[in-house]
Amino acid sequence: MSDQSNQTSAEIQLVLASGSPRRQEMLTQMGVDFSVHVTDTDESRKDSEAPEDFVTRLARDKAKAAAQELELHVEGSTAILAADTIVVQGDFVYGKPKDFEHAQQVWHSLSANKHQVMTAVCLLYHGKTNVRLGVTEVEFGRITAEQMQRYWQTGEPVDKAGAYAIQGYASAWVKLINGSYSNVVGLPLREVNEILATIDKNWL
Repeated sequence: MSDQSNQTSAEIQLVLASGSPRRQEMLTQMGVDFSVHVTDTDESRKDSEAPEDFVTRLARDKAKAAAQELELHVEGSTAILAADTIVVQGDFVYGKPKDFEHAQQVWHSLSANKHQVMTAVCLLYHGKTNVRLGVTEVEFGRITAEQMQRYWQTGEPVDKAGAYAIQGYASAWVKLINGSYSNVVGLPLREVNEILATIDKNWL
């Protein structure tokens, strides 16, 4: 049992601070009971902020925002789990595309090239944050202009970091993955399992 509290795992309520159906599905698959609270957090990157610092800060910000909105007490029995995902290539960080033209620019950069997907997860409990970072390298094959047009018309890329969903149509673009697949989908399950173990909410 975690030394953070004398409460049992059954007494600790977990809230997922994310509206992502993918994250909710993966957390459910892990056998975790949770509720959902979606926050509206500023996702702007600060000047000269390193990608790993950026994504971990966003995860922390989302967890803290959820705690404030739910008016949680420090000594309470609710824990918040938040996550954020970015696509990184060199000095560039690709979030959600603004429009088709923006998505095309991203896909041209990712086409026949490698990039990294970073997902930070933050657990906020008793006023303290515990953050883990998952990093996966993904290599795409060549993406044609026709494929870009058809993919955008599916509607799938609109709300995805890097303008693609690896579990969807864009899976056909993937040449190689080095690292966690679930991390690319948006929730690194090994890291989540480890972080939930600190409050005895993991599945092992």
